[in-house]
Amino acid sequence: MPRMRGWPDVWSLGAGVIAILVLAPIMSVIWIAFHPVENIWPHLMSTVLPRYLGNTLTLMGGVGLLTALVGTGAAWLVAMYRFPGSRWLDYALLFPLAIPGYVGAYALVDFFDYSGVVQTGLRASFGWENSRDYWFPAVRTPGIAILVLSAALYPYVYLLARAAFREQSNCTYEVARALGSGPMGLFWRVGLPLARPAIAMGVALALMETVADFGTVEHFGVQTLTTGIFSVWLSGGNAGGAAQISLVILAIVALLLGVERISRRNARFHSMSRASRPLEAQALTGAGAWVATLACLIPFGMGFALPVGVMLGHAIKKPEAWISPGLMQALGNTVLVGGIAASLTVAGALFLVYGVRMARQGLPRLVLPVTSVGYAAPGAVLAVGLLIPLAALDHRIADTILALTGVEPGLLLTGTAAALVLAYMVRFFGIAQGAVDSAFGRVSPSLPLAARSLGRGPAGTLTAVYLPLMRGSVATALLVVFVDCVKELPATLLLRPFNYNTLATRVYEQASLERLGDAAPAALLVMLVGLAAVWVMAHTNRAR
Repeated sequence: MPRMRGWPDVWSLGAGVIAILVLAPIMSVIWIAFHPVENIWPHLMSTVLPRYLGNTLTLMGGVGLLTALVGTGAAWLVAMYRFPGSRWLDYALLFPLAIPGYVGAYALVDFFDYSGVVQTGLRASFGWENSRDYWFPAVRTPGIAILVLSAALYPYVYLLARAAFREQSNCTYEVARALGSGPMGLFWRVGLPLARPAIAMGVALALMETVADFGTVEHFGVQTLTTGIFSVWLSGGNAGGAAQISLVILAIVALLLGVERISRRNARFHSMSRASRPLEAQALTGAGAWVATLACLIPFGMGFALPVGVMLGHAIKKPEAWISPGLMQALGNTVLVGGIAASLTVAGALFLVYGVRMARQGLPRLVLPVTSVGYAAPGAVLAVGLLIPLAALDHRIADTILALTGVEPGLLLTGTAAALVLAYMVRFFGIAQGAVDSAFGRVSPSLPLAARSLGRGPAGTLTAVYLPLMRGSVATALLVVFVDCVKELPATLLLRPFNYNTLATRVYEQASLERLGDAAPAALLVMLVGLAAVWVMAHTNRAR
């Protein structure tokens, strides 16, 4: 069967191409960092880099602590107890995933700043005339930035911790109660140790998003490594220095991934009993029940209700912003670029994962884990690794076409949204790959074997057996990748063509000009798209 023996080569070649596309930006960053046109590394080390690194580590420490406390605590409450609103809060606590951190930052500052609703109301109520008549905590501080980022990112921990708690056996808790453990003892001695791997993964995801954030920290005036890339590259005009800062970010991300894997390496727990029963939630009564409700309402209010309320208020005050030509153009650009990127990303993930399952050679199996590293690389880092080599290639292509035809084609890659699509694909390929790989694993091996015995080839088996059974998972992967493309800000700011806006960049531009009324419609559209993904995620992970 010569044709069958040829398939593994096709899959191996395709897997290699996909791996090269995903790794190329990161390898480009490393090359540029070690071969800069002008080496300013000593200058960075002696001036701004310690401040960038110190601020980044401070943010990571604060966000890591808060997301772990809030996410784990909320997950424990909704998994273990029944209290007023617990069923609704079970899903509502996921809603902040729909709110980009920078939108939460704009909303919080607008609400609590000197001209905001809170301070304006205080001055009107007590007759104060200016800020010298009263004291109010400063809003634009690193501490508030940590609070905003934590409110946006705690659902990563909550989602994974809630699933881990609910997968535990009720028998374990009954034994612990019989041995005298109270509610706190159950948490510290049973629940937390068993859920620690999931919590570690959630905190690691939150920290990677913290390192990658640009809009939030820029609005609060906190100089981090990501803002340093923008300053050194765009303001200083030094791509090599930006690549060197990017290399520091990559080192931090690699360290996070390593620590997370080490923390989970020896933390594997298995149910040894066939009589294992699912966790039974205990009913809370009295003041304790309302304390649990309040404890869950606070992160929901900070992460979702406040940003949505502020943006809705501005959108209602300025309804003409909804028919702005700039908004409609940004919406069209977002749908077009995000839709193309999501489709290509999921299609590539399908090809790669199926190829690994079909190929008899070892190369695809080796590259599969490698292709997920793009998700760990911040958008600003990928932009550095993509824009510089693509610009050089663009000019080479344009010069060649001009020499052969006498026609000036312009910049085909960096002058269009092609570079943006490629950045989105690399950035979010790991999400699509994980969803697709999980979906393949849920298909019974007997079904494709039956199709092959009836004469179906690998491609026919994929289209006739796998895809119909995986339709829901593939659609979910498309939606999640599309939503992440809509929310992505740093890569979009750096790679978009001139005068090309998406919803995310429109929100950033208008909010930077203190025109929150014009930014509100775009922000609400971003949140609405995000809510669709959260709704799908909540129903996918609902308790059985």
